[in-house]
Amino acid sequence: MDIKYKIEENNGTTYVYCYGVWLVSTIDKVEKSLDKLSFFTKSIVIDLSSVIELDSSGALLLFILKNKIISNGLQVDIKYANERYKRLFDLIEKSYNKEPKILIRKDNFIENLGKQFIEAYRYILSFLSFFGELFIKSLYIIKKPSNFRFKETIYFINTAGINALPIIGMTSFLVGVVIAYQTIVQLSKFGADIFVVDASAISIARELGPMITAIVVAGRTASSYTAEIGAMKLTEEINAMKTMGFMPFYFLVIPRVVALIIALPILIFFSDVIGIFGSMVATKAQIGLSFDIFLNRVYEVLSLKNYLIGIVKGPFFAFIIAIIGVFHGLRVSQNTESIGKETTKSVVNAIFFVIVCDAIFSVIFTELGI
Repeated sequence: MDIKYKIEENNGTTYVYCYGVWLVSTIDKVEKSLDKLSFFTKSIVIDLSSVIELDSSGALLLFILKNKIISNGLQVDIKYANERYKRLFDLIEKSYNKEPKILIRKDNFIENLGKQFIEAYRYILSFLSFFGELFIKSLYIIKKPSNFRFKETIYFINTAGINALPIIGMTSFLVGVVIAYQTIVQLSKFGADIFVVDASAISIARELGPMITAIVVAGRTASSYTAEIGAMKLTEEINAMKTMGFMPFYFLVIPRVVALIIALPILIFFSDVIGIFGSMVATKAQIGLSFDIFLNRVYEVLSLKNYLIGIVKGPFFAFIIAIIGVFHGLRVSQNTESIGKETTKSVVNAIFFVIVCDAIFSVIFTELGI
């Protein structure tokens, strides 16, 4: 038997007589018509005495009708066929407006530690897999140089190297000024102002020039590598390249790595020159030391060894920055939020490992007496 109802008005009261079967399998036939009902009396009676079967879905539909009538400022009363229907309505009424309780489970310290360990373990495995593939593809290029993309490499040398000269120059100049001013303050107490040249030239050429350059490049280039490759992965350009038979490592990874390895030593040389020039300007302004005396002193104290130590660090720093930037770009998943997360991780990791690499160099050079 289908679900049915009829409406009658008597003595200013509207009666909604329900009869038949009000089950989940049949209420869809009457749901839309109940939504369109409008009443013109102040008192409404919903009579369920002729309902043969009623489940929770049918009771919920009638309960929603009751709430609709009440919200219009009308009075409504329900006549139940039996006590079971009344208990069903009471149960729905109690739970209808209650928000479900959401249990928030708090992880303990050991569980968080385990999750971080697993995440770090997977990250290391993923990086080793990427590094191994880069090594194999590099061997293939050595075996077959025609696979090397010269145009792409020149383009990335321009974007990662030449375009970075203004920010590298400004940063290095300011670092040189700061080093000179701070050194002068201390050395002037002992009447050894001339040694500001020694401190500035050696520290900039050996440590500060390479470090400042690498940090600026890590923030600038590693982030751009990650964002560019991440956007290509998000738009499935990398999958399209694989479908057409192109190797993404030959077009996207190796040219970026090689370009930065070539560009960074040049940037370090430029940084050294501008940094020493900044120290020279600050020394002239602070103690009146002439440029000629400053440069002559630089020639005396700045040995080729100290200069080359700074330059030698360049390719190592560049390799670290490039592979971290590209690696995090390839880790981008299919949502825009991951681009921001991976870009942040690439910059932080690149700067961190550059500092670690510089520390290792310092220990090695100190032990060797260089």
